[in-house]
Amino acid sequence: MKGEGHPVRPPPRKGRARFATGAFIMVLAVLWMLPLLWTVFVSLRTESDTNAHGYLSWPRSLTLQNYSNAWTQGQILMHFWNSAKITVPAVIITLFLASCVAFVVARFSFRFNLILLLVFTAGNLLPQQVLLAPLFKIYTSVAVPNWLSDSGQLYDSIAGIVLINVAFQTGFCVFVLSNFMRTIPEELTEAALVDGASVWTQYWRITMPLCRPALAALATLLTTWIYNDFFWALTLMSTGDKLPITSAIKNLQGEYAQNANLLSAGSLIIAVPTLVVYLILQRQFIAGLTLGSTKG
Repeated sequence: MKGEGHPVRPPPRKGRARFATGAFIMVLAVLWMLPLLWTVFVSLRTESDTNAHGYLSWPRSLTLQNYSNAWTQGQILMHFWNSAKITVPAVIITLFLASCVAFVVARFSFRFNLILLLVFTAGNLLPQQVLLAPLFKIYTSVAVPNWLSDSGQLYDSIAGIVLINVAFQTGFCVFVLSNFMRTIPEELTEAALVDGASVWTQYWRITMPLCRPALAALATLLTTWIYNDFFWALTLMSTGDKLPITSAIKNLQGEYAQNANLLSAGSLIIAVPTLVVYLILQRQFIAGLTLGSTKG
């Protein structure tokens, strides 16, 4: 038989195309990583060395002192805890509420099904800055229990920042989860219904375990977005001790001059939690993003 016993070689054109694609991806990866690598390089240099020889010069010495100074001067630990009190509840509440709405939209047919989904999705199209003035008015006028806010208002409270993040992120999560749940065979919930399973059982014990890839992908994205947010904390909080980790960078800036080496070290410290979350959820995150990519 012709060609028997010989390895099948790809056509020359395909081989060149693969090489060009790989080279292009490699260049993009290097360009993407270049700012991060440059930040690491600057953070390891002393300010005196940088001022004397410039940023493009080879360093005379490398040190970790900038990281120690950034940790102390920026009060990193305190702001880490503030960000955790905002991010963790916001992510959990957002995913729970979004999954409930997505389950109803994906599994129940009623007249306003599509309209409900469009309302949640349309909320993501509205710029957040447009709502700043009415939100500020609401936050400073609505009274809340003292256990929810020591100020007696949503303004200048952790609960207020959690609430606004949940409100703005729920729409996107409903859109993603409802589309994901539609890929789950309806026969599963129909069989559970025949066996007498309640709606809560269908949602919690059947649908939610199958949504782990989507939930992991959304949890990673939400953690990054909420953790890195500074706009709402800057406008809806006034007490410095309550501000999230992104405000720690402000503590590292001088009044008349900025130490770029110190700022670089502080930025890298602040980025560590989001990197840890991604590494923990990496497999599920990739699975959630690539789900359905091989379907016809």
